Amino acid sequence: MSAPSQASLDWIARLVGFDTTSRLSNLALIEDIAGYLAGHGIASEKIFDATGKKANLYATIGPRDVGGIVLSGHTDVVPVDGQPWSSDPFRITERDGRLFGRGTSDMKSFIAICLALLPEMLEKPLSVPLHFAFSYDEEVGCFGAHGLVDFASRSSARPKLAIIGEPTEMQVVNAHKSVCACSTLVRGLEAHSSATHQGVNAIQYAGEVIAEINRLQREYQKPEHCDARFEPPHTTITVGEIHGGTARNILARECRLEWDVRSVNPAHDAAIVEAVRRFAAEQLEPQMRRIHPGAGIETGVVAHVPGFFPAGANPAETLALKIAGQNRTHAVAYGTEAGIFHGGGIPAVVCGPGNIREAHKPDEYIEISQVAEGEAFLRRLIAFCRDGGSLSLLGEAA
Repeated sequence: MSAPSQASLDWIARLVGFDTTSRLSNLALIEDIAGYLAGHGIASEKIFDATGKKANLYATIGPRDVGGIVLSGHTDVVPVDGQPWSSDPFRITERDGRLFGRGTSDMKSFIAICLALLPEMLEKPLSVPLHFAFSYDEEVGCFGAHGLVDFASRSSARPKLAIIGEPTEMQVVNAHKSVCACSTLVRGLEAHSSATHQGVNAIQYAGEVIAEINRLQREYQKPEHCDARFEPPHTTITVGEIHGGTARNILARECRLEWDVRSVNPAHDAAIVEAVRRFAAEQLEPQMRRIHPGAGIETGVVAHVPGFFPAGANPAETLALKIAGQNRTHAVAYGTEAGIFHGGGIPAVVCGPGNIREAHKPDEYIEISQVAEGEAFLRRLIAFCRDGGSLSLLGEAA
């Protein structure tokens, strides 16, 4: 594999230089991309969130009267807070054939390759358009993708398919688990720790909820609930955060659990959330309210990323395998925006440079060879989009 272009390397450094942690605005990065596109004569649309502080970007390269191919990537990254980075996470460091920086793997390198190869897309007319679809807030619930899919679906020529460039080491992924992010608030009653009969310890009742979550996890590990395509092959339920309490000698008034479900079956999400609610209502709240009528437990779904489980023929998968020169697909445990595109009527597939194992960690990196592979894939896709016969392959009248 040859080395990647300097343009791709420069764009990776440029994009990583924007701190687009999900809690912050991504507008500076979006405006930078929009300005670059405008400099090449490409108009872009911004789809803002309710606050106006974040935006998706959508742009079309090629004809606007035929269905095209979406190249989708998210612009936000996870926090670096408290992580022991050995270099500045928002400045590219190259060593040992790797580029280190937040977002190098997940997933600014894919966006960088798309932007770097824009001049090649414009060298000769495309028969099939390519659409850049760059979103906000993927890392906290894929919130931006919904507006992006709605916008694309209302365009004059609805896209025929979408390639989501999440890190797969350029393997073609045709399935992923759902992500159901949940929050449970336990409300108790404060009292001195020597008078446990006078209070309701929210932390200890939260522990009972965790024990029930653990029991449910064991239930959903049984063979009848598993899907061997995934690793691990079962639905997972994980408590990631616990917040509560004031002091060691005070019964806690409140405790909050942040947890998520990653399902191999779309039905598992609702079933697990309902099971936790039912356990709290039937087993815990009667005990709590005997001491304090205002005590209780509330569980809500904070965000839901639909699973990606295409049924039947998937033109996005067929095309990606052709372009990648591969003959088998893969399934992954992490969530992406593919389920949102696919559920919105735009067939999708996941295929991009980098390895998910490096994502979200200190010293996140991408192998430079992966950047080269990503370029090679996109160049073959550009060639496909120039071929007049590609219209018929995508179901368009030539």
